[in-house]
Amino acid sequence: MDDVSFFVSSGETVALVGESGCGKSLTALAAMRLNDRSSIRESGTIEFEGKDITQLAAKELHAYRGFDVAIIFQEPMTALNPVIRCGAQIKEVLDQHDIGSGEKSEVIDLLKRVKMPNPAETYKSYPHELSGGMRQRILIAMALAGSPKLLIADEPTTALDVTVQGQIIELLSDLQHESGMGILFITHDLTIVESIADRLLIMYAGQILEEGRAGDVLNNPKHPYTQALLSCAPSIAEKKDKLSTIPGSVPQPGAYPIGCRFHPRCDLVESVCSQDEPILQNIEGRVVRCPVVV
Repeated sequence: MDDVSFFVSSGETVALVGESGCGKSLTALAAMRLNDRSSIRESGTIEFEGKDITQLAAKELHAYRGFDVAIIFQEPMTALNPVIRCGAQIKEVLDQHDIGSGEKSEVIDLLKRVKMPNPAETYKSYPHELSGGMRQRILIAMALAGSPKLLIADEPTTALDVTVQGQIIELLSDLQHESGMGILFITHDLTIVESIADRLLIMYAGQILEEGRAGDVLNNPKHPYTQALLSCAPSIAEKKDKLSTIPGSVPQPGAYPIGCRFHPRCDLVESVCSQDEPILQNIEGRVVRCPVVV
């Protein structure tokens, strides 16, 4: 990632969208300070309520993770330990952060909070005994244990059917209204963004290419990459015999092209695009990184 800068306010949902390999999950891990130790940070800060978390000591960092900020990891089947019962995994979060009295009833209350159909039975269940949607609720319950002020949801609806996706999104919205927490919602699926996001960030090859109010970006995308992503999304209103695709693939770190990183795949490419790297500029109430649009 480079030149990435954004904020999430209390009670706000910001969606971070892009193809696989664009740096979305890396951004989430950076916010939690869970990046690989070999990662190099040349400059910049990650601030939470005025504190630079890159400077936190181990004890402060432990409190930050869970109390201040929590994360729902993608792929609940791999995020959960397959040989430990779900109730014990949630209880471990409470014990690690000295939350409550450690009673079973507190875990049951968390399961009820995420609207688990049968909390007592789920408490005793192993992850493989639950559906994908129920496993996702377990991860949400673990993230909510410390009543975080910011929740990072990394692809929380991946591999779920449309009905369950809607249930998870509705659950997150309800929990947000209940607690006032901010949400960073990471996804590659633009079709679900409008129902949950206040603001939208479009990421490509480790950079933010467009930022604005979700409705504005979806209804009037400025950057060619945003336009291309939307053209690939299925639509009920618009019948398509065949969905569009974006030729090529996201470049690997260390192999980024000179100039705009998207220009080798862009339909609107001009000679200027392969020269200087574009900077973010304000265009009609939003921020866009594109020399052609500007």
